[in-house]
Formats: sequence, structure tokens, C-alpha cells
Amino acid sequence: MEIIVCIKQVPDTTEVKINYETNTLIREGIESIINPFDMYAIEEGLQLKEKYGGEVTVISMGPPQVEKALREALALGVDNAILISDRRFAGADTFATSYTLSAAIKTIGGYDIVLFGKQAIDGDTAQVGPGVAAQLGIPQIAFVKKIEKIDDHKITAYRMMESGYDIIQAQLPVAITVVKDINEPRLPSLRTKMKAKKAPIEKLSFEDLDVDEDKIGLDGSPTWVEKIFTPKMEKDTEILEGEPKEVASKLADKLKEIK
Repeated sequence: MEIIVCIKQVPDTTEVKINYETNTLIREGIESIINPFDMYAIEEGLQLKEKYGGEVTVISMGPPQVEKALREALALGVDNAILISDRRFAGADTFATSYTLSAAIKTIGGYDIVLFGKQAIDGDTAQVGPGVAAQLGIPQIAFVKKIEKIDDHKITAYRMMESGYDIIQAQLPVAITVVKDINEPRLPSLRTKMKAKKAPIEKLSFEDLDVDEDKIGLDGSPTWVEKIFTPKMEKDTEILEGEPKEVASKLADKLKEIK
């Protein structure tokens, strides 16, 4: 079983800064963490490896500092880590990100399952997993709470729905996004942390991937943020005074007035 886990390094929510010229997040020099939902994807990849054998490869796209996130994943027990980094990839929207990640996955080849967290906490779009599946031309199952079994080159999974869950069967290879109900992420040991510090990390740049330059990065993104601003809340308040029945009557009149 060859498993690929796509992870994203996201800014710590207390350290978010914006480049108001490009309307993108400033990631360089900002304290960052592995996207929390991706931790469940890593854990699920490791559990599948323990059950079915094979290898787990973690990949991420971003600036050189993303290497820290990859080493954290290595400390958890993944076998390989790949960093996709090139200034030409910067500022990508979900389409350009999916396109670039899928190109890297094609370069890796021989995969059975591609795992993602259900969404990233900085964008909250939940689009990259399905986008990668579309680019690769493989089935996808989103919001998975349980992988029931894998046999006969097929996977059976429970997909979360608003009113319950669906049981879905798909042919391998498949892309899966997971929710936090699926498992409990493990913690690294001191030994694995030390081992991860020296582990090699493969790096892929623009020249290493078969990509169209018109479909990558900020310039290749079909969607963009036109403007970023801090919302201003205008409050129009009035305090109603008097006895409870009197206040209730005044409130009812006010509600009727504003319809």
C-alpha cells in the first residue's frame, strides 16, 4: 500500500499577517503549525500502513520554512517527505495549488491512496483534496469518518453527511479527505524526533515538475482576492428602561416598527 498525505503549514491563528499589496497571507517569518485537520490525515496514513503494509509519503507546497512541518511529520513515523518549493508557486489559489500538487503526485507515481485533512484553517475552502482528485482523474471521497476496509483493489469508507453518513465504495487509487472523528493523532517520541532531524527531505522545484507556467502561482490562479479589510461593526443601540411589562411592550413596539 503506497500512501501519500498532502499537508499544509498554516500560520498560527495568533500570528496572521496580511500583505495588502498582493492580498495574500505573509507566511515567511511567521510562527506556523501543521494544519490541525492534516494531523488526522497523517495518523490515518500511518494506521493504514500498519494494517496493510507499504509506505507513507508526506508532501507539502510552500516556502523553505515548510521543511519544519515535514520534519514534524517524519517524527510521527512517515517514511518520506517531499517539499514543493519555488517562488513561481507562491500565491496560488486552490485551483493552482491542486494543479501543482497533482503534478508532484504524478512525479511520485505508484500511489494507492492520497489523503488530506478536510480543509485548511486559514482558507476553509475544502477544495484542494477534491481538486487534486479531479486533476489526477481518480475517485474521491470527502469528509471520511472511517475507513472500513481495503480489499480487491477497492476501499469502503464512511462519509459524513448532515443527517448521518453514507457508506461509499471506490476503486483504488482514490483521494480521501478526513474529519477529526476518524482517529486520535499520536505524539512523536524523543527517538523519532531525533531521527527526523537528520532525515533527508526531497525538494521539487518548477523545473522538476511537468507543469504549465500559466497555471501556477498567483498569476496562474483563476480566482483572486480583490481586497482585504477589517470589518467595521456599526452598533445602533438603545436601552429600554422601566418595569418588565413596560419594557416588553416598548420592545414589541420597536420590533413592529423595524418590521
